[in-house]
Amino acid sequence: MNKAKNKSMEKDLVILAGKSAYYHIRENGLSESDIRIVLGASGAAKWLTIQALDSVLFSQWFKDRKEPLYLFGTSVGAWKFAAVAQKDPRRALDRLKDAYIHQSYRGLFTPAKVSGESRRVMRLFLSGAGIDEVLSHPFIRIGFSAVKCKNVLASHRHVVQGAGIWSAFELNLLSRKLQGLYFERTMFHDPRYDTAVMDMTDFRTGFIALTPLNFSKALLASGSIPLLMEGVTGIPGSPEGVFRDGGLLDYHPVFPMKPGSEKFILYPHFYPYLVPGWFDKKLTGRRAHGSLVDRVILVAPSPEFVARLPFGRIPDRQDFIRFKKKDGERIQAWQKAAEMGRILADAFMEAVDGGCIKDRVRMIS
Repeated sequence: MNKAKNKSMEKDLVILAGKSAYYHIRENGLSESDIRIVLGASGAAKWLTIQALDSVLFSQWFKDRKEPLYLFGTSVGAWKFAAVAQKDPRRALDRLKDAYIHQSYRGLFTPAKVSGESRRVMRLFLSGAGIDEVLSHPFIRIGFSAVKCKNVLASHRHVVQGAGIWSAFELNLLSRKLQGLYFERTMFHDPRYDTAVMDMTDFRTGFIALTPLNFSKALLASGSIPLLMEGVTGIPGSPEGVFRDGGLLDYHPVFPMKPGSEKFILYPHFYPYLVPGWFDKKLTGRRAHGSLVDRVILVAPSPEFVARLPFGRIPDRQDFIRFKKKDGERIQAWQKAAEMGRILADAFMEAVDGGCIKDRVRMIS
């Protein structure tokens, strides 16, 4: 690779690390055997920007792994992990990407319509055989979460839900801990998952083993945005209740590793920072830092890369509204953003294989 191209790639990918992870990389570089956990954030269409990065990680970098690799995601982070844990992760991710990009809505957006389209997307990338592959994967152990809603947020009525969302937002301004009044984290996981690999005691958490019978409903619940989608009920093996988007509580999920851990958390992300909960998006003081990210390695597109994307920004679900009745323009822009993501994939592999990650890594502030 010529030096000019190498320098260009360095500017495209941000590599950040918590204190322990930073010093490890500075001294040793980074290999796939250093990673114990991979995390995946909520963010809907934002994921398209790093789809190619996810693809190269699981189809190449982790390909020959022997020891268990624990995945945890919410919303689209959960959906992409249901793709990468299939036998052919590259093709499964491509199916998810193409199905997501080609969503189409006519007339008013209704919860029934959006939930129906989400089920269609799921059918296109995740078959019954695919679920069996996920739950019998030789080294991947998948986990993801939804929230069991309490009080008014369990209502199916739009107006009542809206009042609950507003109340949860206001309480969150006082303390993130108060989200426990409305949401209970429920982690759905491969039966082989070590549920103690991360410390999830910040909120009450229920643990439900995944099976071929409950997988699809649990995955749908993890991405069921309130007001926009129907809540999910009747998940086999789960307590009664209404389950919604896991990103409400864990928007960019991040948890400390259990004490004594010597390995690290890899976080392919579309932002160079982590926002704990959905209601924390505008609260810059809530961004994850310190001991919470001590063993986290965050890789994300740089501002320079984002500026070259269509419209100079990362795709998001508001594009469905911006380009209403202009699906062709949205699809073209989203496809271009996904194609450009190959630059990030190449930049990561060049950094770890060539060893220059030692010099490029920066500490999470």
